[in-house]
Amino acid sequence: MRKVYGGDSDIVAVDDISFEIADAEFLTIVGPSGSGKSTLLRMIAGLEDITEGTIRIGDRVVNGVQPQDRDVAMVFQNYALYPHMTARKNMSYGLQLTTDLPEDEINQRVMDAAEMMGVTDQLDKHPGNLSGGQQQRIATGRAIVREPSVFLFDEPLSNLDAKLRLHMRTELQQLQDTLGTTTVYVTHDQEEAMTMSDRIAVVDGGELQQIGTPEEIYNEPRNLFVGDFVGNPPMNQFEVRLSGTSLVADGFSYDLSERVLEHIKQYADGVDEFVLGIRPENISLTDSDEPNAVRAFLDVREPVGSDNYLHFDIEGEECWVRVPGDVKPDTNQELSLAFDEERLHLFRQSDGINILAQEEPPLEVTAGQNT
Repeated sequence: MRKVYGGDSDIVAVDDISFEIADAEFLTIVGPSGSGKSTLLRMIAGLEDITEGTIRIGDRVVNGVQPQDRDVAMVFQNYALYPHMTARKNMSYGLQLTTDLPEDEINQRVMDAAEMMGVTDQLDKHPGNLSGGQQQRIATGRAIVREPSVFLFDEPLSNLDAKLRLHMRTELQQLQDTLGTTTVYVTHDQEEAMTMSDRIAVVDGGELQQIGTPEEIYNEPRNLFVGDFVGNPPMNQFEVRLSGTSLVADGFSYDLSERVLEHIKQYADGVDEFVLGIRPENISLTDSDEPNAVRAFLDVREPVGSDNYLHFDIEGEECWVRVPGDVKPDTNQELSLAFDEERLHLFRQSDGINILAQEEPPLEVTAGQNT
């Protein structure tokens, strides 16, 4: 799919994005503000015309189909409830307007959805008399009564406080488990994406950067943007160059295993400048005489409940390390760090591609060697 806004200069909001969503799957589209994720959702809903491409829901092409006829239901960031209508009327109004269902069936659907969302005692109130969480439940209930093939959620939890967001996140997961309806969920909150999704589509600049399970996105980022965007604290990054069989940075050198060297040989495309990435939980404190130990100056220790975040300086480059809460080294001292080589990421500086996330290259076998 492609979306271009015309004017004095064309603005490409969605640039050649293509993917399939399985029946009953929960897919989250995540990316920073302005990445094109909400435009993509509105194209699926029929609220934005597409410039190029095809949208299919089931086996039906819906490019020219009106939103109300696409068999989708959308929950908006601001809930879009009519302030002059009661919650009950907000939930039933769409069915009354667009279907020939008898009133008693509409009322039953409203009651079933309200019970599912825990708002039966709020149905006769107007939106202005409801809390943010209650409004979100009513908006979701309004989508449920449609009994659509696809639910579309556009950052529905962004206006709620942190505690309520966590609670509503659980409720939406339970709703998905109960109804088994295909769901497309848009958010800029990576934690929502990681905890709620069967798969995640990461977008930036209108382009699809990677699609995969939460584990694949976190542990095998395909490029530097995905590696940097997903994770909190973010992935540590060091500009390095290849020198023989080692990576050399300003503050350390790191001897590489045969596995990493084979990936470089296969996928580096002749470049020798990379960004070495490693997540804070994949670094540990070690003895200074250990192979590949990296010397670093500890300047800050941040307690965060069950863990401590340690902030190190490595020749002017910052490095975060996450350790258990009972590990409390004194600050203002130099310590040694060990990088878990199985969790290293190596991005080409030229295009950001993670060469260690590529297919394992075949091991070379010397002539005459037994296999």
